[in-house]
Amino acid sequence: MVGQSPLDPSENRTAVLLEPFVHQVGGHMSMMKYDEHTVCKPLVLQELSFYESLPLAMRQFTPQYKGIVSVHLKKDSLGNLTLIASPSLQTESGVRLDNTISDSSVTIWHKCKWATSSVTGSEHTLVKWSHTHLTKTFKDSCPGKMLLRTDLQYRTDSLLEDAKRNQPERNSYNPWGLHCHRQHLNRMSSKNNENKLHQFLLLENVVSKYNYPCILDLKMGTRQHGDDASEEKKARHIKKCEQSTSASLGVRICGMQVYQADTGHFLCKDKYHGRKLSPEGFRQTLRQFLCNGNHLRTDLLEPIILRLKALLSVIRKQSSYRFYSSSLLIIYDGQEPKENTAPLDNHLHFQKTNCTTAQGTRVDVRMIDFAHTTFKGSKCNHTTYDGPDHGYIFGLENLIKILQSISEGK
Repeated sequence: MVGQSPLDPSENRTAVLLEPFVHQVGGHMSMMKYDEHTVCKPLVLQELSFYESLPLAMRQFTPQYKGIVSVHLKKDSLGNLTLIASPSLQTESGVRLDNTISDSSVTIWHKCKWATSSVTGSEHTLVKWSHTHLTKTFKDSCPGKMLLRTDLQYRTDSLLEDAKRNQPERNSYNPWGLHCHRQHLNRMSSKNNENKLHQFLLLENVVSKYNYPCILDLKMGTRQHGDDASEEKKARHIKKCEQSTSASLGVRICGMQVYQADTGHFLCKDKYHGRKLSPEGFRQTLRQFLCNGNHLRTDLLEPIILRLKALLSVIRKQSSYRFYSSSLLIIYDGQEPKENTAPLDNHLHFQKTNCTTAQGTRVDVRMIDFAHTTFKGSKCNHTTYDGPDHGYIFGLENLIKILQSISEGK
């Protein structure tokens, strides 16, 4: 973990209820919000191995790794399921020194029940989150964050398709994260008892700096299955690639949310929409990601392209790495900078975590999801490869070309 800054467990000994991460736009594993600047996800040893040996050149393109936290499932008297995280001291050998949680002496997060209502698929109800001191001294609750939830049927199928399998335009907060959260809780509840401790990775929340985070989740590469995939899973992933832009472009859309300034809502697309796209459909959706409902955000194109080119240069130099099933996030703020914003510089410049234009527009490009990433020296290595990941490079090159064509008005 050289160069990393893990959380110091001694700084915060309170238990935390993990909130659903409402800006999760893709994937199937539930991402949880630990605090304002930190998210967490179930620990996978192969992903941990990647973060622990992350090449210096790649760190500006990945979330910062912050450590590990212990999590357990809790069910209240009404049957509501919650995940409680407890920072635990660890020795160098990884043995926990303290993982106990006492509800009578710590502060935890408490949420209102997710009641089912009869609103239509396009409507939303507010769910209040509040934190409550559970000691005898502190009994008063105070209002916390407001989350927008959707009363859709939580299916394993697409959330946003109508009866004819078409995905309509939708103005809403993205329901995908809540869908993944509910599925995850149900899986954990059916497989484990409440006393079982789980290990979660703590990672930087890469969208915490944005007022209206517009996020495009791209599944990169021409191959998606890991080396450890069963023959059945391998065949399934190969078929998905062949039937989508993964084969033709080396990239496909896995999820999207883009702020619409004309309505004040997010327009969302999920992975089922992305799988159906032709190369031209991919290009049109990419253009849609850059449109705020009023006009195309042409100011974003050059900084995004520059950042992608910088990533491409880094990936070309990473011998033996294969980023199977990983995603690439393109992020920008849906709130446009004011015209009188003072220039930060007279030219485009890079920072460690983002690229900022002279007008103050911040964009970011981050690689995520490394559960199936393999490289020489990995603790979970199955096969050793030579040279860079050409499937990933193919996808990056096509992505850059398409963005350049949009920039040129083609």
